Amino acid sequence: MKRRRPLKKILGSLFLGLLLAWAACPTMVSGENPSTITLKESIEEALKKSATLHSTKEGVLIAEAQRREAFSAFLPSFSTSYSYKHLNEAPEFTLPIVVELGLTPLATQAGTKDNYNWTVEVRQPLFAGGGILSNYQANRIGLDAARQEEQTVVQELVLEVQTAYLNIIKAEKLREVALQSLERLTAHRDMTRHFYEVGMVPRNDLLFAEVELANGRQELLRAENGIAMAKAKFNTLLRRSMDKPVVVEDILAYKPYDKDFNDCLKTALERRTEIKTYSLKLEQAGKAVQVARSEYYPSVNFVGNYSRYGDKPRLGGTSYQDSESWYVMTVATWNFWEWGRTKNRVEASLSRERQVNDALENIRDQIALELKNAWLLLKEAEEQISVTRQAVVQAEENYRISSERYREQVATATDVIDAQTLLTRANSDATLALSNYQTQLARLKRAMGLNYDEE
Repeated sequence: MKRRRPLKKILGSLFLGLLLAWAACPTMVSGENPSTITLKESIEEALKKSATLHSTKEGVLIAEAQRREAFSAFLPSFSTSYSYKHLNEAPEFTLPIVVELGLTPLATQAGTKDNYNWTVEVRQPLFAGGGILSNYQANRIGLDAARQEEQTVVQELVLEVQTAYLNIIKAEKLREVALQSLERLTAHRDMTRHFYEVGMVPRNDLLFAEVELANGRQELLRAENGIAMAKAKFNTLLRRSMDKPVVVEDILAYKPYDKDFNDCLKTALERRTEIKTYSLKLEQAGKAVQVARSEYYPSVNFVGNYSRYGDKPRLGGTSYQDSESWYVMTVATWNFWEWGRTKNRVEASLSRERQVNDALENIRDQIALELKNAWLLLKEAEEQISVTRQAVVQAEENYRISSERYREQVATATDVIDAQTLLTRANSDATLALSNYQTQLARLKRAMGLNYDEE
């Protein structure tokens, strides 16, 4: 029996050593040795590969094409047509005076059965009640709005990548806490086993220590799983294989953020792309009203026409008609009565304009609320940092004293385990507080419309 205990101790120590080595070097399992990726590199890679951002860029291209289409309405349009007409009989002409004199009417051929015609026409708008100009301006504003929406998607993606990056660091630090806890639990178990072997403590204390050590191993496995999930999320955002090894740099650091809330709100109202987008949409809706009102006015167009005729496809003319002709004219068209169609269209456009204005006011309120929440959560995380750091110092001293007292057998095993649990919780809370601070700082900057590297 005495020979098995040293063997168990050796096997347990070997298992712990392998577990710690595996936890400390996860890349050894995959056989890869990836280089450290910075936050900036992560953001750049995500922006290059994001399908959502690519779709938004396509929306910008659509808006640009629509702007060019609207501009083409200012320019002349050219059209051509080629036609063939076959009559059942050749056209004839009778002089009216012959019939009036009572003479026998004599019909004279006036055309041909086969008629070919080729026409080229140019049409240039001269006046359209301001509709062409307003439509172009509306589409140009739509392009600017699409670009602002693209920037919104960029900022949202940057925040997602930044959060995922920080979550990896947080998970790795929680694993370090779990490793330290496991080391302390192992040391306590070894000490308790020694005391048990010399008859200083009951078997219950040893069993208690073994159970807590097993719980510590489970916590380490959960921490490892947390790292795997954080890295899978990160790789998904960067459109990589979810199992690709990731090594990030530790950027968790505390730097006080002293900007006042009112200054933050002022910055947000100036910088948020959502406000700019809805402001542009409101301006665009106003242009749509002008387009609808343009139908109250007549439209004026310049028309130029050139035609060629013939009874053969080569359009060489006939004995009854010259081979070519042309004309220019100015055409004014005015739809002065359409049973209120234009009036109703204008009223609908005005209602849409008011809708967009309401949406703009609503988005301002939402941004102010979002900013307030982010600012309060940042201040809360900032206060938690100082509290948790002090708690770590106190928990370390408590654990040291409890361990020394247990070593001198003036404290129980339960006292040591309780002190170890408090220390592990304090370290975890300190890690979470620092990580939450960085995450809330990133969200505050996003709420203000700032880039991740702006102050």
